Amino acid sequence: MTPKQHADCPESEALTPAALVRTEAAALEALASRLEGPMASAFDRAVELILNCGTCNGRVVVTGMGKSGIIAQKIAATLSSTGSPALFLHPAEAVHGDLGVLMPGDVVIALSASGETEEILRLLATLKRKGDALISFCCNLSSTLATASDVVLDCGVEREACGMNLAPTASTTAMLALGDALAVAVSLRKGFRPEDFAELHPGGKLGKRLASVRDLMHAGEGIPVVSPATPMTDVIYEMSSKKLGMTTVQESGRLVGVISDGDLRRLLEHEGGAALSKTAGEAMNPHPRTIAVGELAARALSILEERKITSLIVVDQDQHVEGVLHLHDLWGMELI
Repeated sequence: MTPKQHADCPESEALTPAALVRTEAAALEALASRLEGPMASAFDRAVELILNCGTCNGRVVVTGMGKSGIIAQKIAATLSSTGSPALFLHPAEAVHGDLGVLMPGDVVIALSASGETEEILRLLATLKRKGDALISFCCNLSSTLATASDVVLDCGVEREACGMNLAPTASTTAMLALGDALAVAVSLRKGFRPEDFAELHPGGKLGKRLASVRDLMHAGEGIPVVSPATPMTDVIYEMSSKKLGMTTVQESGRLVGVISDGDLRRLLEHEGGAALSKTAGEAMNPHPRTIAVGELAARALSILEERKITSLIVVDQDQHVEGVLHLHDLWGMELI
């Protein structure tokens, strides 16, 4: 759609903040309706093109000029963070050598409201020759860019959220939402998991929230371990030396029980000095709480809080012990 003239919308209505937001919201509602209707097949085709380029080690190259270029950078970042390698190509720099980043197998997403952005049109011949496919986000479906594209996705808006109906506002919002929808749809088709997301976001609070049990657990020599026949004096020594306030009880590497500080205190209260004559097998809790190595730290914290315990034993499917996760290990993760 082409923008309406300023006279079509009274200035007082256009300049009301609430009206401006509603204008952008209306653009998103219209976009959603197109995705459910006439644009559904084109969107699915765009998803397929990105999925196919990934299978042959291709990347998604996103380009745009001006405000559309800023949106293009965000779309490239979202694609990369959800498992689809992507990069931003500045169209003005591209004609001065940056086109060298484009490789066979790459899919190009070009953003241009008018579809006639001069800097992008200069690239069309090379994009079509070197890239695997061209997807465009356009408001003008009869434009040069739209006509040259393998898939064109309609970002048209009734009007921009601007008193003069000129500044890219509603149209760039529609482009942004469409890029998000495309990136998420591709990630869902790939079966992208929270664990995959965590690997791509190791820093900051988000990375901490998505840390896995594997990243935090005590493993190898750090695991306190005794056998069922171990005397309680040796059990106490193992618990003290490993400083986790507990010990696993294992047979041939498989978990058969656990003894915690709390278990030891209760045993002493009940048995007195006779408690020290018992073995680990007689004193242990034979039903300890366990967790898999690939679970998220947030899930581990939920179990610890729910059960009011301080440790989880990390085991594989055959109950072989792989590690111990302690509540103290979560303190520095900003999860508590």
